[in-house]
Amino acid sequence: MSEAAVQTLDISPVGRVEGDLDVRVDVQDGVVTNAWTQAELFRGFEVILRDKDPQAGLVVTPRACGICGASHLTCAAWALDTAWATEVPPNAILARNLGQITESIQSLPRHHYGLFMIDYTHKNYSGSPFYEEAVKRWAPFTGTNYELGVTISGRPVEIYALLGGQWPHSSYMVPGGVMCAPTLTDVTRAWSILEHFRRNWMEPMWYGCSLERYEEIKSYDDFLAWLDERPEHANSDLGLFWRMSQDIGLDKYGAGLGKYVSWGYLPSEERYNKPTIEGRNAAVIMKSGVYDGKSDTHKTMDQVFTREDVKHAWYDEPGGLHPFDRTTNPVQKNTIDPDGKYSWATAVRHAENGRLEAGPLSRQLIAGGSHGESWQHTDPLILDMYRKMGGPSVLLRHFARMHEGAKLYREAERCLRESKLNDPWYIKPTEKDGRGWGATEAIRGALCHWIEVEGGKIKNYQIIAPTTWNVGPRAADEERGPIEEALIGTPIADAHDPVEVGHVCRSYDSCLVCTVHAHDARTGEELARFRTA
Repeated sequence: MSEAAVQTLDISPVGRVEGDLDVRVDVQDGVVTNAWTQAELFRGFEVILRDKDPQAGLVVTPRACGICGASHLTCAAWALDTAWATEVPPNAILARNLGQITESIQSLPRHHYGLFMIDYTHKNYSGSPFYEEAVKRWAPFTGTNYELGVTISGRPVEIYALLGGQWPHSSYMVPGGVMCAPTLTDVTRAWSILEHFRRNWMEPMWYGCSLERYEEIKSYDDFLAWLDERPEHANSDLGLFWRMSQDIGLDKYGAGLGKYVSWGYLPSEERYNKPTIEGRNAAVIMKSGVYDGKSDTHKTMDQVFTREDVKHAWYDEPGGLHPFDRTTNPVQKNTIDPDGKYSWATAVRHAENGRLEAGPLSRQLIAGGSHGESWQHTDPLILDMYRKMGGPSVLLRHFARMHEGAKLYREAERCLRESKLNDPWYIKPTEKDGRGWGATEAIRGALCHWIEVEGGKIKNYQIIAPTTWNVGPRAADEERGPIEEALIGTPIADAHDPVEVGHVCRSYDSCLVCTVHAHDARTGEELARFRTA
């Protein structure tokens, strides 16, 4: 019996915040056997910032993203802090952390309802016993939970606006601190906004229980017991997501590389007052790390191991360089060649561990490790699930994001509680030449900025975003990128409407905002035109 023919599908575009994402997959016997992810939009912030004033990054880089600009601003500020050897008062660190946290928790319902759960209302799943309820809750614009979730997502960034005057694209974080001095009225309003978010969405709809009860879950067995404990738990958004995901098989594919990275985030207000590149790992509340799922080992992540491979990316420069040594020289003709160059994203690698996945799953697997400082946050749940469920999947990747909401909320509370309103918020720095590095965890994963200042101007500015880690092309050794690898083994029920590809891409929080066309690459025939979000 002859082998089934290979069918190539070009899905273009699958949007993301940083630009348009195209995906090509080979399908044989109804399963993806090969995949390529193509970042189709060149932004060029590294080129834009060259020869500018060192503080230009504070204004320009938050525009890199319309939904996580606070994370870019955080990185830009800390990069200059380390380059200029500033002193940052505790209040300022708390205010920076609060801005980033509130931006992150607004992204939870926006991604969940506006991008991810819509696919659960797809006709492919009409046979599921959960389908009718999924349509009732998550159908775009008309779903009950969709409407509340998307609406309430705007509340947390009201706190950000209290600090920065606006959201998005505020630049209130600056070297030496922040350009705000919140009043008691501001703090009181912020508390009320958090309370409203928790009492009207997070507890009754997201988790179906109090945060205190949810925080008691420490293991896979605890979670299963919680799920069966009360109907409110099983019928919460988290509970229904879990049950339906298993029913439609999202625990069976989307594994990926099995190697993970986090820069760690939320610097301690008591441990990072005089920031240095070398001192950051020991001073962040949420610890950094690299987790290798195959060997089940953890270690701290150090920026010196970062490399950018450009063999399959549209740049004319040496490959395998550290960002401090890059020049960002884009090629003029970006012809798509799956065997050659096919993406604007570089293949980001760890010098010892190769390609790594970034995102909430990575953060939570790393939070389960025993590495790092004894005072740093730990959480064993997702690592226990990973081990007992046989590794990662679309289900576990999205669940990690939903689970993370509780701890982000608690850290927002802590920032408000620990702020001392009469203490300084800013200490004026002395500008000088030098190299700096600022890192954080955006809601989508590991984000960092490198800056080199020479002669009072930016000589080199480099950004590696979470999507660069995840959507990058093959590296020089032909190791696939995280999303490329996660697509391998994905079942495709209907080549004219490959919703399963969307499940995998969206589990990495690619922001899908456009109409998607599926083509047979051999004939150029359009198979279907359909909405994905």
